[in-house]
Amino acid sequence: MLGNMVSNMMVKPYQSPLFDSPETWGLDYENVEFQATDGTKLKGWLIKGGTDKVIVQSHFGVQCNRGGWTPAGKGPIKPWKEDIKFMRQAKHFVEQGYSYFMYDFRGHGESDLGPNPWCTWGPDEAKDVLGAVDYVCSRPEFANASVGLLSFCMGSASTTYAYGLKDGLAENPQIKAFVAVQPLLYDYFVDALGMPGFIRRSSDKVTTKRLGFDLTEPNFINDAPKVSVPTLVIQNTNDPWTHISMIHDYHNALTVEKDLKLLELETSRFAAYDWVGKNPAEVEAWFAKLM
Repeated sequence: MLGNMVSNMMVKPYQSPLFDSPETWGLDYENVEFQATDGTKLKGWLIKGGTDKVIVQSHFGVQCNRGGWTPAGKGPIKPWKEDIKFMRQAKHFVEQGYSYFMYDFRGHGESDLGPNPWCTWGPDEAKDVLGAVDYVCSRPEFANASVGLLSFCMGSASTTYAYGLKDGLAENPQIKAFVAVQPLLYDYFVDALGMPGFIRRSSDKVTTKRLGFDLTEPNFINDAPKVSVPTLVIQNTNDPWTHISMIHDYHNALTVEKDLKLLELETSRFAAYDWVGKNPAEVEAWFAKLM
């Protein structure tokens, strides 16, 4: 029973409904439906700005969606007190002349479940990233656009895995820049939680049975050398849910032009997610010099 409960926290889909939209921010947008590379149907918003540069945003999991994260319905103990509204950075980018594409990973928001009905922390979701980028680049208005990738946590892992796939992101010349916000390996996350060994073993057993593989084994850092565009990594040094050594390992594995922005924020992983929305110009600066 306890193993099921902990596994649910880690891989159960549909833990957060949409709570925001571009309409409430007065932005011109289109509801879109497209497919991941394995045919899974995904939903998103294309917020319309300029046609020469577009950002593709990939959110974190599992309690998140394309609009962000809300503490509503998350129980009595919450990692952050306020809504984290991704529309804040979307609005900023649009005002700077970008179009902005926000979508739900499989099993999140309004997107369908994939063939594996659980969250995999990146290996399956990499197919969603590929589908999202392919969709944007297939639209006639973006045929000659520069594409930037802004990815959070599981989104960063998924994007990195997508560079390692055959016919993956490395094959797309329209992608010019990548920002990875707090990439995280499952194994480091569980270690940082300090979970008693018997609980972790019980949870890992349930999760492995559900996914069909051991979630501690995939490692997107192995695919970091395949990332082919300049990459900015952002990390809160006071994030209690990771080990900073993992962030340095990821950054060191990148073989492109790169930078590591270490933030000294309050002791919460979510502080960095909130920081992006409050400081979008600092994130946009990385894209502006490359797109």
